[in-house]
Amino acid sequence: MEPATVGILVAVGVVVLLAVIVGLWLWSAARSLAARRARVDHAWSDVATSTTRRGELVPGLVEAVRGHAPHETVPLERLTRARAAADAAVAPTEASEAEAEVQTALKAVFGAADSYPQLLASQDFLRLQSELVASEDAIQAARRAYNGSVREYNAAASRFPARGFARRAGDTRRDFFEVAQPSAIAEPPRVQF
Repeated sequence: MEPATVGILVAVGVVVLLAVIVGLWLWSAARSLAARRARVDHAWSDVATSTTRRGELVPGLVEAVRGHAPHETVPLERLTRARAAADAAVAPTEASEAEAEVQTALKAVFGAADSYPQLLASQDFLRLQSELVASEDAIQAARRAYNGSVREYNAAASRFPARGFARRAGDTRRDFFEVAQPSAIAEPPRVQF
């Protein structure tokens, strides 16, 4: 072979090798972004499952309070409306607003329950209150996991070359699940014996 032909073959080989390396790098970036997107979606599913579980407890709580404290209609109606808004929320921003309202409504119901000793002694009420505390803890844990996943995804989606893949998918940034009133969720309702 002539030296010119060998030089051309080496140059073509280097170009092909560089193209393969760049292709693998782009493929890896796309896969990494897709995996992070899937983690965000899974974490949001955990949030939705936790809030649904809490929502399933609300009607029982309303009935328990209504049975012992029939005059406490305002906090119960507020809790029912807040639960409906939380169930209807599909996006993190909507869920954030609804979450603050549910927390405020739950605290109002438990505050009203303090005036009724028979209610506080009711085994059903105490069981529901305990289950609500566990649900609130699960929601907060799921919210932290979701926000961590979103933080990782947003950081990855803002870097080259993943930024281009995220733009093509129309998914450049995910919203955090933050509560407008952090004090509303600072502490879940506590069981007092």
